[in-house]
Amino acid sequence: MLELVGRGDVQPSAARVADTAGVGLRTVFRHFDDMETLYREMSEAVEAKVMPLILTPFSAVEWRERVLEMADRRAVIFEAILPYRISAALKRFQSTFLMDDYRRMLRMERGTVDAVLPAELLGDPVRLHMLYAALSFQCWRGLRHDQELSVSAARASFVGLAEAVLARLDA
Repeated sequence: MLELVGRGDVQPSAARVADTAGVGLRTVFRHFDDMETLYREMSEAVEAKVMPLILTPFSAVEWRERVLEMADRRAVIFEAILPYRISAALKRFQSTFLMDDYRRMLRMERGTVDAVLPAELLGDPVRLHMLYAALSFQCWRGLRHDQELSVSAARASFVGLAEAVLARLDA
């Protein structure tokens, strides 16, 4: 399933999963008690793949530079998880686990932004939400899918948007 979704098949059938794994359809269903178990295992595998980059300490000292470093790092992370997040988004309204995981990811996205900002920004909801939106997975997905930008063009736009928001914060 991970391989299929990673290649862009965001809603692979159980038959395609079985065929790709080289097992029978019954084996797929025996291995996973239910779809929630499969979603959980996929989430853990994807998270394990990107967590080292998420946990890498920032090299920048000043908070504005950390925000830009975060934007550049998130472009890499979001590109790596793009097909998996899209696949999960298609099913999250039918899955308690996927909806809870989606909300957890949003809290993590916001929490990592909060961790680098000065207190005066944390107390200003308008400016804070400008940064949340600019640094969000939804922004990245929009650049890559809705606007059909290449990875490099999306990355330049994503970091450029973060720079523009930072400039606006000082205005």
